[in-house]
Amino acid sequence: MKILFDANLSPALVTGLRAEYPGSTHVRDVNLRSAPDTQIWEYAKTHGFAIASKDTDFRERSFVEGFPPKVIWLDVGNAGTAQILALLQNEQQRVETFAGATDASLLILSIGASAV
Repeated sequence: MKILFDANLSPALVTGLRAEYPGSTHVRDVNLRSAPDTQIWEYAKTHGFAIASKDTDFRERSFVEGFPPKVIWLDVGNAGTAQILALLQNEQQRVETFAGATDASLLILSIGASAV
């Protein structure tokens, strides 16, 4: 699954997850860092990306508009990049299953309270 990482996530995730999520990118790298959510949504939809974000805006939009694009909401609080990287590596199989699901628009990945 190709992931478009939202501005609230580190661009370093793209490099760190290159093996697990080939073709992924960050909004910064496609000149969408300051773009409105509607523009990011349309870019992801047009180019076959899922959107990963810590922000609830895309989560809520997925409830209203469905998919594509699919949304991975990272319920991680103030977790750092290393913790988010580990979460996405550990949950790769779940993300791939979600990618192939024909009836799901949102995947919520969480870090346990003790890990944050």
